[in-house]
Amino acid sequence: MGTEMSLHLRGPRVDSDPAVEPAVAAVFGHLRAADELFSTYRPDSQVSAIRRRELSPGDAHPWVTEVVALCEKARQRTGGYFDAWLPGGFDPSGLVKGWAAEGAATQLARLRGFDHYLNAGGDVTGRVASRCPAWQVAVQDPQNTNAFLTILELRSGGVATSGSAERGKHIIDPHTGRHPGDLLAVTVTGPSLLWADVFATAAFARGGEDVEEWVATCAPGYEVAALARAP
Repeated sequence: MGTEMSLHLRGPRVDSDPAVEPAVAAVFGHLRAADELFSTYRPDSQVSAIRRRELSPGDAHPWVTEVVALCEKARQRTGGYFDAWLPGGFDPSGLVKGWAAEGAATQLARLRGFDHYLNAGGDVTGRVASRCPAWQVAVQDPQNTNAFLTILELRSGGVATSGSAERGKHIIDPHTGRHPGDLLAVTVTGPSLLWADVFATAAFARGGEDVEEWVATCAPGYEVAALARAP
């Protein structure tokens, strides 16, 4: 899906437990399967076929049908600031990366006593099942790649950032069709990476002085953990 994925495991016998290797293989197998279906960078993906109007979502893989339904739910929950159906064709990127990462992380359920940290291109889903310290999640400053806006502690849930630093101006306000100009990055935390990703994308598209209040109102349980405004 045009980004890098990495997995960190922490626990006793992480190098010798026979269950670790197949579980890790299942994680990356799940992510590769999602990439084959959803990548907008691959001409052979089902999303690319939908964008070319060669495939109807109703005739697509069940995962695609599920994501289409989730995108509609996201559009409703965000007042239309998240919309996967924009000029240029269907693009679920603002949801599907978090969805795929969360689905992949379920492959680790068989590993008892292990903590996991799955980084999907800077968006993180993690869990600390042990008495170990929380994971430390550094949020990069979009104006200075050698600095952080903040460092968050994560024991369970997701952290997602949307902005223009890595991919340029790729997010637009669906209501105006324009690129938002007042924000550089928005980081949202909450119990689900999927929805943290959605609300970060929607909040960035919406912009405004009341970003934190808007997220807290439309997404109970989620909050803006870091915010970078344009100079």
